Amino acid sequence: MPQANTLVIYCSPRLAIYHHLLLLVLFIIIFAGSYSHSAIANTQMTAITDTSKTNHQAVDTSSSSSPSSKELVIGTYICPPFVMQDQFGEYTGLSILLWQQIAEKLELPYTFKNYPLKDLLKAVAAKEIDIGLSCLSITPEREQIIDFSHSFYETHLAIVVKSASHFDTFKSIITNRHLLTIIAIFITAAAIVGGLYYLLEHRVNDKLYSMRSRPAQLIEGFILGLLFITKGPFNYYEFKTLTGRVLTVGLAVFTTLFIASITAVLASTFTIGLINSDIKSPNDLANVSTGAKTASTSSQFLTRHSIAHRQYDTVVEMLDALERGEIDAAVNDDAIVKYEIKTAQQNGKYEKLTVLPYQFEKQNYGIALIEQSPYEESVNRELLQFRQSNEWRNALLEYFKIK
Repeated sequence: MPQANTLVIYCSPRLAIYHHLLLLVLFIIIFAGSYSHSAIANTQMTAITDTSKTNHQAVDTSSSSSPSSKELVIGTYICPPFVMQDQFGEYTGLSILLWQQIAEKLELPYTFKNYPLKDLLKAVAAKEIDIGLSCLSITPEREQIIDFSHSFYETHLAIVVKSASHFDTFKSIITNRHLLTIIAIFITAAAIVGGLYYLLEHRVNDKLYSMRSRPAQLIEGFILGLLFITKGPFNYYEFKTLTGRVLTVGLAVFTTLFIASITAVLASTFTIGLINSDIKSPNDLANVSTGAKTASTSSQFLTRHSIAHRQYDTVVEMLDALERGEIDAAVNDDAIVKYEIKTAQQNGKYEKLTVLPYQFEKQNYGIALIEQSPYEESVNRELLQFRQSNEWRNALLEYFKIK
């Protein structure tokens, strides 16, 4: 029976050694590659995990420092009608209404803390509080230490005086230099006009010059001139000469303007005379005893103009001093003193106090902010939007009845 064929490969001993070494090298390369791949995967996974943790921590940090999560401290000081406080401690007023609208839109939690004016400005400058809210005028001096929002109300400084008695009023009128000057102008103009008509008409116009004596006719001429100046031109046909008629036409235009100008000056003179004869403008404050509120822009104005003045902690204290006669005039923001006087007069107080018809030193109210406040842009945006609303206009109308 035939035998099966068998293939036999012969390897020398040296070749077998090479074969074993090659297998060993291949095994090492495969093992090293597998380990390296596993290490890289683990490293990448660790990196991803660490990055995820870092990002999560960053999100948490951002969330914890979000402005909306912080309760703001809003510093105020009482300044009717902008900041007021009722018997239950609740704050009201124009500035409070404005801030409530802003805070609601921005979802800002807050709490109020009351200060005197000087301390309020210091607290904002020192960043002890976040915002100052009241009737704070925006000035270059204050801008050096704190920031302000856009203006939300404009007013000006005003002078408050106590009305004089009837005797003082009569005395001030008859001794008023403006009034005496106007009377002198009237008499001179009447004499000139009357003299011109006398020269032109007294020989030919028996109707206007009916007296026989020259002195009497001169008096008639003066009366004619006085009536012409005060009442306006006569009828064109009252005069007989052509020159007289031409003069009448020319004077008709002049006297119309003259009478209107003199009337305006007289009205102003009598109004001021009825109020107080010593104070005609802010420059006259240097000659009288004057009061102003402590740390206010009115006090700063008086100081800049070298006007000595007494300082009071509140507007009410200042007006009380004026009512008692301790001072002759008080200077403060027009809107504030008018509101205080109007409110008090409803209860029979400050009946003789009057705000003079002068406007000087414009005042712009803003919200005080710490320097580089993160709320400045958003507060300004909401402030400007609310200023255009009907709710703001109605609030101004309610408090002032003039806007």
